[in-house]
This record gives sequence, structure tokens and C-alpha cells, in this order.
Amino acid sequence: MSKTTNKFSPEVRERAVRLVLDNEGQHGSRWQAIMSISAKIGCAPQTLNDWVKKAEVDSGKRPGVSIEMAEKMKALERENRELRLANEILRKASAYFAMAELDRRSK
Repeated sequence: MSKTTNKFSPEVRERAVRLVLDNEGQHGSRWQAIMSISAKIGCAPQTLNDWVKKAEVDSGKRPGVSIEMAEKMKALERENRELRLANEILRKASAYFAMAELDRRSK
């Protein structure tokens, strides 16, 4: 989850992106469409531009890592960290019990 609060709901974001993509032909450029629509919904133009780019990545129209793939990678990295920590704990426990067994046998 993001560290900042999201002012706009996912529905508003999707609608704004759809408006940009559907209406960019009625404006001189995509940026003009973004400027017009961002003013209407009350967000910064760069924010809306970022939403449009993410939507294009997610739909495969633009190269990049989709949100779904980024979430999977993040989950796998977290699992990898947890497994490395568990392995380290097991390694240390194994060494401890091996030393205890050697001490017991030497007495």
C-alpha cells in the first residue's frame, strides 16, 4: 500500500483515464486533453498523465512492468527475505545443537 493517502478513488482514476484516451482526438495533443480533464476532476496534470501511462502499461500498449507483475515481484521478494531469515536461524540452531552434542559426548 502506498505511504500517501489517495485522494481519488480507483473509479475516478479509471474514468479520468478513459476520458483522456477517448477525447485526445478532440484536442491538439494528449497533453492538452490531460490539462483539460485534470482541471475538471481537480487533480494535477502530471498525476493524470501518470495514471494514463500506468493504464497503458497494464493494457500492454506501452512497455513496462504492470501493476500486477510488480505486486507479484514484491510478494516474491518478501517471501525470499523470509526464507533467507528462516534458513539463517536454522543454520545457527543446527550449529548450536551440534556443539551441544559434542560437549555432551566429551564429558
